[in-house]
Amino acid sequence: MNTAPLQGIKVIDFTEVQSGPSCTQMLAWLGADVIKIERPGVGDATRKELQFNPDLPSYYFLQLNSDKKSIALDAKTPDGKAILTKLIQEADMFVENLHPGAMDKLGFSWEEVHKLNPKCIYGTIKGFPVSSKYKDLKAYEPIAQVTAAAASTTGWYEGEYDVPTQSGAALGDSNTGMHLLIGLLAALQQRNKTGEGCFVYQSMHNACLNLCRIKTRDQLTLDKIGYLTQFPQYPDGKFGDCVPRSGNIEGGGVLGWTYKCKPAGDLDSAIDANNYVYIILQRGEKEFKLACQGFGFEDWLTNPDFATADARDKHKNEIYQRIGAWTADKTKFEVTEILSKYGVPVGPVLSTKEVMSDPSLYDGNTLVKINQGGEIGEFVTVGCPFTMSNFQPTYGPCPSLGGNTDEVLKGLGYTDDQIASFAKNGTTAPLPEKQ
Repeated sequence: MNTAPLQGIKVIDFTEVQSGPSCTQMLAWLGADVIKIERPGVGDATRKELQFNPDLPSYYFLQLNSDKKSIALDAKTPDGKAILTKLIQEADMFVENLHPGAMDKLGFSWEEVHKLNPKCIYGTIKGFPVSSKYKDLKAYEPIAQVTAAAASTTGWYEGEYDVPTQSGAALGDSNTGMHLLIGLLAALQQRNKTGEGCFVYQSMHNACLNLCRIKTRDQLTLDKIGYLTQFPQYPDGKFGDCVPRSGNIEGGGVLGWTYKCKPAGDLDSAIDANNYVYIILQRGEKEFKLACQGFGFEDWLTNPDFATADARDKHKNEIYQRIGAWTADKTKFEVTEILSKYGVPVGPVLSTKEVMSDPSLYDGNTLVKINQGGEIGEFVTVGCPFTMSNFQPTYGPCPSLGGNTDEVLKGLGYTDDQIASFAKNGTTAPLPEKQ
């Protein structure tokens, strides 16, 4: 029995780079038939970005487009428009992430697609909500972060590195793709009731802002009382009108911080500077007592500067210094082993190399190996982030540019002669350069 959730769903993927392809790849992994539209002779921009070999597609492309079909199609030509029209008329979803106005100019706006196929769900990714004064900005991933208050609240809070800092996580790209995925799946469920597709609009800005929810909580608190007790600036520092950068605090009211350890060797070296551990001191009396036992800091239990959570907020720098001295002669793995026995929330700071070298993560979902074949061979990517008790995705290779063009066109009823003419007139293959 095929339990793929999206079996039988056809998706026309008019996206490129990261935000859109991350969404449509997940649709493919959930069983949808995803047909990626690519410019003849050019393809998705990421095919040739950050390549490890100028003759092969980059890992950037490979990690975002597995299990899709690729059709080379110039939708600006009359034949290209006719082909895309036919594809849309058979589709359950049409997904695009071109710059604002591009699809309208091409003739495939939401309104036009809805006329062509009222059942088709139209998903779009843009930089900003339509109400935003920045709606016409060309949005890249960092632009989404800096305009959604992510960068202004990330980074160090003093010294020369006190500058707005973007996250290493793709808050504006893959995160936006996953937000759109939620909207598309909701729209699909809605269509099961109404029989009609809807327009799903997801902005990169709003996807970032959703992950900054607790920062808006902090702003409300700051506006109300003028300070934030969990921040390192409290109690001795000054707060302005805006939520400041906060270094490595946990952010939720407990005392979380990153502490340096001695290098563990192998992948954990002083050269890569990831010999750190993250430790959280919880606010509860029972949890704090256990933590003190783990550190060997029982004197804190009777010291009024540390015995209560409120007191610890006021003396957090002394806490950071003492714990830092305790971790300094231990590896991050030793610290994790010691404190976890006492129920202390703790974890080693792991590099991408350490994560990708952990065999336990190759569980069929967390990290997966895809065999692309040929010179590329096997590559690693992040799989479906959730698991289902009755369904396991399979992870296949990425398509070559236009590798499924003939297959898709024949499925639409085009003859061999017609397909050959499309290649000659620039619809599915580049026109010869004029001499």
